[in-house]
Amino acid sequence: MKYYLIAGEASGDLHAANLMRAILAEDPRAEFRFLGGDAMLQVGGTLVRHYREMAYMGFIQVALHLRQVLRNIVLCKEDLAAHRPDVLILVDYPGFNLKMARYAKEELHLPVYYYISPKIWAWKEYRIKTIKRYVDRIYSILPFEVEFYHKRNYPVDYVGNPTVDELAVRPDAEESFARFIGENRLSDKPIIALLPGSRLAEIHDNLKIMIEAASAFPAYQLVIAGAPGVSPDFYRPYVRKGEVSIVFGKTYRLLQQARAALVTSGTATLETALLRVPQVVGYYMRGGRFTYAFFRSLIKVNYVSLVNLIADAPVVEELLVHHFTAENARRALAPLLDDTPQREAQLRGYEAMALRLGPAGAPQRAARLILQALSASDKR
Repeated sequence: MKYYLIAGEASGDLHAANLMRAILAEDPRAEFRFLGGDAMLQVGGTLVRHYREMAYMGFIQVALHLRQVLRNIVLCKEDLAAHRPDVLILVDYPGFNLKMARYAKEELHLPVYYYISPKIWAWKEYRIKTIKRYVDRIYSILPFEVEFYHKRNYPVDYVGNPTVDELAVRPDAEESFARFIGENRLSDKPIIALLPGSRLAEIHDNLKIMIEAASAFPAYQLVIAGAPGVSPDFYRPYVRKGEVSIVFGKTYRLLQQARAALVTSGTATLETALLRVPQVVGYYMRGGRFTYAFFRSLIKVNYVSLVNLIADAPVVEELLVHHFTAENARRALAPLLDDTPQREAQLRGYEAMALRLGPAGAPQRAARLILQALSASDKR
């Protein structure tokens, strides 16, 4: 069977790759064609467009790269029409993927499945109309999404969270601190991990705040988790010998050796929590109070970080827009570095959140359900 997948950023690339492996276990003759990244390419198949040429998020970034965005849309439509897969599987990235869902359904009459739902429960709830019309089934990775969609008369399947799977099979789970710092030429000071995001604009906006905040704790070394697809040269202005270091392709290893972390909101907050590393979540945006008020008027949920959303409680502190300053981040980070009630409370919150996520096996459950749905549609 021929599968066409679209993932528009690094985390989607990783999740899609694991889904592809699970599909191969169910369908050994599976053929893959995709817009994605290196992780998917390692599984096998044809890479049509790398996510590095697609990862434009937010109005300003899309406007600045509008010509490239439009070229990507045309390319994908033409490629879908030329190769006529048996199914289109979308992975997050809703601005682009919902356009592809409509085209695939209206013009090509393909089954369309979504693995990792668009976050319409946070904002742009009107997209539920598009989903109902053009998406046959959603395989959700967040437990609270089930109730959200059911209330809107659109049943979804919760398959578990793939981050649980990725962490369960990491090869360096038992790595020692000595081995990690030795391999990466780090000092023997305890580590504060800095995870400033995966896109150039958010790294630029968030990393300088993180470094300024964490530099207030000279007993610790600061180590940046370099994003896949971002050149080391981009980080050069931020790296200071003996003060700020960087590692690439070792985020999980870095986190499991860290005493605490400063994390840009996104999947990294969940990874940090599942590795039981206390964290402060921050996301800077220009515009100050006006942007914050506008942002809050759009967001329909009480929290932004996945940790708090899943736990339905303020497990980690969220510093957003103009609240994400070096002073505020320093204040929030300080009690997490020692054995304090705040640190213990956050770790207990992580345990409750992990119980809600459930066990590993998300890609395998999703793959089986996809094959079942395709088999059922063939019999109609």
